[in-house]
Amino acid sequence: MSDLQTTDERWMRHALALAARARDEDDEIPVGAVVVSAAGEVLGEGWNRNIGEHDPSAHAEIVALREAGRRLGNHRLLGTTLYVTLEPCAMCAMAMVHARVSRVVFGAFDPKTGAAGSMFDLLADPRHNHRVQVQGGVLAELAGPMLTAYFRGKRGKA
Repeated sequence: MSDLQTTDERWMRHALALAARARDEDDEIPVGAVVVSAAGEVLGEGWNRNIGEHDPSAHAEIVALREAGRRLGNHRLLGTTLYVTLEPCAMCAMAMVHARVSRVVFGAFDPKTGAAGSMFDLLADPRHNHRVQVQGGVLAELAGPMLTAYFRGKRGKA
């Protein structure tokens, strides 16, 4: 296993722990995100808060990006990697482009609204003045079932 793969799995486990907090503490859809600097420092983290905060933009990625921006005192997050347990939607993908995030690593693919290659490919679109490197499927075998179990529980299915 390469050093990058080991690092990606380590941070994805951190994001999965945040997703579990969304589910267990707030009864939110279990998606977690963490923004990490090139030096390996956590700059921002979050989990889905849109239901509890009555805020359609409070996805895990946006919460983490906002915290990272405040921490750095800058809206540009150059050299950062964002780890998130679910493939970003269009809103979150464009926030990453505008923030100049270097890389996004996600767990489960989202064939319905994924904007990092599944439904759309906004992060690699050559029409943008910034492109975000994408690595998908990291620990998807953990992230996907967490989401499936949450929705099954909400629908009253085993």
